[in-house]
Amino acid sequence: MLITPGPLLSGINSPDDVKKLDQVQLVQLCEELRQFIVDNVSVYGGHFGASLGVVELTVALHYVFKTPYDQLVWDVGHQAYGHKILTGRRDSFHSNRVYGGISGFPKRKESEYDTFGVGHSSTSISAALGMAMASKYMGIEDKQHVAIIGDGAMTGGMAFEAMNHAGVSDSNILIILNDNCMSIDPNVGALKDYLTDITTSKVYNKLKDEVWNMLGKLPNLGKNAQEIVSKVENGIKSTLLSQSNLFESLNLRYFGPVDGHDVDHLVHVLNDLKNIKGPKLLHCVTVKGKGYGPAEKGNATTWHAPGTFDKITGEIHKKTYEKPQAPKYQDVFGHTLVELAKADDKIMGITPAMPSGSSMNIMMKEMPDRAFDVGIAEQHAVTFSAGLATQGLIPFCNIYSSFMQRAFDQVVHDVCIQNLPVNFCLDRAGFAGADGPTHHGAYDIAYMRCIPNMIIASPMNEEELRNLMFTAAKPRKENAFSIRYPRGQGVMPNWRLPMQEIEIGKGRKLREGEDLAILTIGHIGNYGVEVCDKLEKQNVHIGHYDMRFVKPLDEVMLHEIFSNYTKIITVEDGCVQGGFGSAILEFMAEHNYKAEVKLLGIPDAVVEHGEQLELHKECGFDPEGIERTVIEMLELVSKITL
Repeated sequence: MLITPGPLLSGINSPDDVKKLDQVQLVQLCEELRQFIVDNVSVYGGHFGASLGVVELTVALHYVFKTPYDQLVWDVGHQAYGHKILTGRRDSFHSNRVYGGISGFPKRKESEYDTFGVGHSSTSISAALGMAMASKYMGIEDKQHVAIIGDGAMTGGMAFEAMNHAGVSDSNILIILNDNCMSIDPNVGALKDYLTDITTSKVYNKLKDEVWNMLGKLPNLGKNAQEIVSKVENGIKSTLLSQSNLFESLNLRYFGPVDGHDVDHLVHVLNDLKNIKGPKLLHCVTVKGKGYGPAEKGNATTWHAPGTFDKITGEIHKKTYEKPQAPKYQDVFGHTLVELAKADDKIMGITPAMPSGSSMNIMMKEMPDRAFDVGIAEQHAVTFSAGLATQGLIPFCNIYSSFMQRAFDQVVHDVCIQNLPVNFCLDRAGFAGADGPTHHGAYDIAYMRCIPNMIIASPMNEEELRNLMFTAAKPRKENAFSIRYPRGQGVMPNWRLPMQEIEIGKGRKLREGEDLAILTIGHIGNYGVEVCDKLEKQNVHIGHYDMRFVKPLDEVMLHEIFSNYTKIITVEDGCVQGGFGSAILEFMAEHNYKAEVKLLGIPDAVVEHGEQLELHKECGFDPEGIERTVIEMLELVSKITL
């Protein structure tokens, strides 16, 4: 089902077509663009509220600037649906986030208009500043560089590092702060309060209106720009220093706040700012979900990525099942953490801006003084957790696997070198699905395994996750503990079982076999069960071991395995290089065992977006891929067919 665009949007194949419109037509174009996003996402799913909130800003940017010569960097990337539609991807937009389709985020190899690939947050100012400094170095004076930062990305420390540099760079960079008070969940912290103070100040807004009225009367500021801006700056500093000094103290010329949904005014403002040299920041106030009633007035977290829905009623489509379904791993984590915290008042919860996505919001609601959303600040989350641990508390720091990459040094320096007992619960480990390579949790086994004083485990099901969390919650004086689990559902509808402590480094033998053994880690082990059950019916007896721990390995079990099997397959939902399979090979080499070992997992390549099973199949460790490997290793190709 292809969505038909409105009459103006149907003629927009590039930003050049946008520029051909009269300015009075931009309001209609915005309405059509917003409706096209609503129509598509309601049918095909995807991110929603963030892109609706920047429709007018997107149209104004492409109307004013000479993209792709002038360079736009979006941050975070789920704001960029309108940008994609206006830059030649309207007719393929229905394939957004679908296996083999276009990416849900800006991607350099997808379009020349996507100047920088984004998926994680707080990167735009650094990237745009690098582009601006490159232009300055090459003597290019007319190129514009614009970082559009919103949805909580300004709370990330990297954004402040970049602004600190930009303020002394004398570069031609424009930072547009899309201030909607939301990331996926509501923004938190002092910065949110500061921006709210600015946007609600009657005195400030009166001065702001006078400034913009003055600028709006000048179609081209020309030589008067510096004089006017100087007067504006002096007036703000002298009367409102307490409110306006944050950005100005970093030597960024601050303009705004302006209404981010007034496309006509945005065009005037952006045209004026083009003629003002040097680093500057435009503060735009927007509403996430703007223009679609249920998203604008309802729960913004729900409408961040609602799935498919009825665009008329706003009813979100939910699957119905005849039988009870297994819960999501994140929900098992959230409820189990509360259960553990009720039994031990030393347990604390920490998440960087993902309380709903990680289900930390369950503890935040029940125990608000013991659960912390620290904003998009993974480095801070880790070191904050380390600080809690030094005082005898038991921190559970919940971070998406791919986001934990940003805090690697803190894990090494602040946790493991000091040998502090911090518990890391890594959500979205393995393939993250439609969010694609920026969100895949492919590397955490490898990068955690190389750090001393680190325990690494992964549960095969919900009961095992509860048991590992119960084990990690036991008071200990040393060793960080990393528990990784995937996005999505587990396998146990009845999962609320009594928790039991697990011996650190102890695996499980699930099935005795002959000739060949499958060694798995984590949820992917359920594929191993499926394969072994199927082959058992064909009189092929495969051993299966759920290793549970990557570090320390169950060496007693491994000695048994290598003493009884000459053919071994390792399966992991993580990178093969340096991962679980590599650990098994290292054990084999250290103890002089001889065996044929095949490693299945994520290859040394960037794997694109798609459903998890589609990506497992692509990489050869779906059930069929595992079975095929077994048959090939046992040379049973002529006897058994898949």
